[in-house]
Amino acid sequence: MLESAARFLAKTDAAELPAELLAEGLRALERTDAAGAATRGRFLQVFDAQHGPVADGQRAVRAWLVHSLRVTKGQAAEHQAVERLARNHPVLLAGLAEGWVVTKSVALQLARWTRAIPDEYRDEAEEILITAARAGADLRALAAMCAEIRSRTAQPDPDDGQDLDRGVSFATTIDGAGVLRGDLTPECAAMVQAVLDALSAPDGSEDLRTRRERYHDALGEAMKRLLASGLLPKRAGQPARALVHITFADLCQLDADSSLQDKWIRDYRARWAAHRAAASVSTGDGGAWLEGEAARRVACDAMIVPVVTGDIDPGAVEELIALCVRYHALRTEPSTPSTGTPDTTAVPAGLAGRAARQAEQAALSATVAEALVSRS
Repeated sequence: MLESAARFLAKTDAAELPAELLAEGLRALERTDAAGAATRGRFLQVFDAQHGPVADGQRAVRAWLVHSLRVTKGQAAEHQAVERLARNHPVLLAGLAEGWVVTKSVALQLARWTRAIPDEYRDEAEEILITAARAGADLRALAAMCAEIRSRTAQPDPDDGQDLDRGVSFATTIDGAGVLRGDLTPECAAMVQAVLDALSAPDGSEDLRTRRERYHDALGEAMKRLLASGLLPKRAGQPARALVHITFADLCQLDADSSLQDKWIRDYRARWAAHRAAASVSTGDGGAWLEGEAARRVACDAMIVPVVTGDIDPGAVEELIALCVRYHALRTEPSTPSTGTPDTTAVPAGLAGRAARQAEQAALSATVAEALVSRS
């Protein structure tokens, strides 16, 4: 029933609806999303308790979400956060299930804030927050209330940083770009801020970069200086290195007038993009995938270690085996002895046979070589 209603709304021509009706529809969708998140959290909690992922061939809930529901790892992590909400924050889950009290994002944010409150006070604190949300308190007011509750219920000697969420995640897109997200402690945030401010100053009046672009360039410069400083821990006795992948086309001085070479470059760049996209969603070796000007800038100062890789076409295996077997048979076939009185004016039969076999061997060798080149 839910799927039918969702498909009906998806096919509705929104351009024919007035703004007031669209606004009401968006509010209804947000309420539905909140109630659906509460349902998903309870379902996942019970599904995990019944060892559902193991029965379905997966080791954990996250792997089951990724492989069975075909969601991204980021979405799976959000689903697991809702599951933890159902397990550890029943008061917030009840407010979320009402649909209109708090949204999914607000409920998850409140759960992160109340995690540092001692267990004996947490349910009461969440009741206060949900009651305030029912009365119309916005996120700013809820944050102030939560901070005051945490301050009043803090332990006499809390461990430094124990009540703070911290973590950094890094992922790559199918284009090889990086996506950096994180929650920093105040000390770490202060140091990051100081470094970025120091390295992101505008380079004169002609510097048209935005603040975000200058911060990006400052982060890259900071990492470059750190790698060159020799202060990073060594791995297997060797200094830390940045690993990048560069296409052969970008490392060679190519002949711009060669149409065949240009076609090879275009085809290989497409394959390179496919490999780079696959590496963005798998474990990989941690290297960056560069091309064009970015690859040339890195390669000019890098220690280049040539590694040649290739793809094997399984369809060529049987053909190559048959050619090699025939070639081996010709190499090992004994010569046919000549009979009768030898004719000194003609080529001996044994020599003629060997010459024919050698010619066939050469032809087969050329065929094998051509097959290997065309299949590489």
